[in-house]
Amino acid sequence: MSTKETVIELFDRLFMEDVSDMLDEDLFDAGVLDSLGTVELIVELESLFNIKVPISEFGREDWNTANKIIQGVEELKHA
Repeated sequence: MSTKETVIELFDRLFMEDVSDMLDEDLFDAGVLDSLGTVELIVELESLFNIKVPISEFGREDWNTANKIIQGVEELKHA
């Protein structure tokens, strides 16, 4: 499964939200993510992809859309 597919499935599992048609929409403004959801998401991403997401790099503006999250995961996988 690709990173994109995995992240989309993760949003569905954690937040019961299909983000496949809103990949560039701000997930905080859409009510999909909040501070607690962000922590859950980071923990799951780290576990699923065997990565470490530095909190200093997880800025709301940098990771506020599904596409930005997918891109961030890809960068961390290859770091």
